[in-house]
Amino acid sequence: MLRRLLLAAAVSATAALSSVSGAVAGTPADAPGALPVPLVSPSVPSTASAGGTSPLFPAGPPSSPALAAVRGVVLPALMPPPARPDDSSDRLTVTVDGVGGGADGTFELECHPAGGTHTRAAEACDRLDRMTTWGKDTFAPVPPDSLCTMVYGGPATARVTGTWAGRPVDARYDRSNGCEISRWNALVPVLPGARS
Repeated sequence: MLRRLLLAAAVSATAALSSVSGAVAGTPADAPGALPVPLVSPSVPSTASAGGTSPLFPAGPPSSPALAAVRGVVLPALMPPPARPDDSSDRLTVTVDGVGGGADGTFELECHPAGGTHTRAAEACDRLDRMTTWGKDTFAPVPPDSLCTMVYGGPATARVTGTWAGRPVDARYDRSNGCEISRWNALVPVLPGARS
């Protein structure tokens, strides 16, 4: 029974990774000479490692370049797809301070359909819809290794919390340098336009 399960797992892994192994090795998976590479879990005892054979590798484990390439492959962790507008609760709380001119305060933004206490709810929802991309965090912070101009954009700060595209949001914004100013400006009109 264990042998059947191992064989089924190896066949499944081979099917799933055959295109990856060809791509990593630099050849298409269906190219002449490109063979599917069965994989064995390192936790499964095998007599092949001692020079013998195993049920999966009767002549011993393969040592092809494709197998070496597959062993080094790390598949990226993908974010789940954004929720469809009809089954998500896109609700954000936007808290702004230091902008002035009546723009400071806490505002509720609801999308799909647009609503809440945000003064430009429809425009803000449209902006967020345009910014939402598969696999990217719409509210991601500036990467710590970014090179940013040392331009001060004023004392404005903001915090956005809630749920967007089925994912929790807790993002902070300020205008302390060029990168942060650009990040803030990209989110206008969700955040109010601020002047330096």
